[in-house]
Amino acid sequence: MATQPIKQYVVDAFTDHLFSGNPAAVCILDEWLPDATLQNIATENNLSETAFLVKESNAYHLRWFTPGGEIDLCGHATLATAFVVLTFYSEEHDVTFATRSGMLTVQRNGDLFTIDFPAYKLTSVTITQELVNALGVTPQAVFRARNLGNERVQKKDWIAYQASPRGGVLYCAMEDERICMAGHAILFSKGELYL
Repeated sequence: MATQPIKQYVVDAFTDHLFSGNPAAVCILDEWLPDATLQNIATENNLSETAFLVKESNAYHLRWFTPGGEIDLCGHATLATAFVVLTFYSEEHDVTFATRSGMLTVQRNGDLFTIDFPAYKLTSVTITQELVNALGVTPQAVFRARNLGNERVQKKDWIAYQASPRGGVLYCAMEDERICMAGHAILFSKGELYL
């Protein structure tokens, strides 16, 4: 177990003001803790994602856990982690993370953070009454993907709004087989975990 307190930040991603966007916890570790401990921290945080970061040599290794288990990719927790690294730990303007989904690079331009992701194919989803009730409107089309793709969006650049109670704004751009998603982030809290 950790002999020193673990630094933990809670960041609201894809927003420029508190209590909106997507909250994520970011834990800075000196070395990897057992997976069960990482899972317990994520469960205790009870946020949609908790990111865990270890710096090994010149590389950052990043993992994401939900209260239900480890996941392969998380955009808002990646943006939150880049915000923490580039605000508190580095004077650079970009950072690269080694993840289960490959290398992810985030660039900072002022207060905007841009994540470079692989683009995935969109799959059409049936519009159900339950979906219409949840959205409050009847959409023209609904698609699912691990990440945004541009087969349906016939633009190179677009702005996406997260239609949820907390909202969120993503600035998106397609480049070949990659998608760049940018957004703002703001620090909600900084603390320590004692294990």
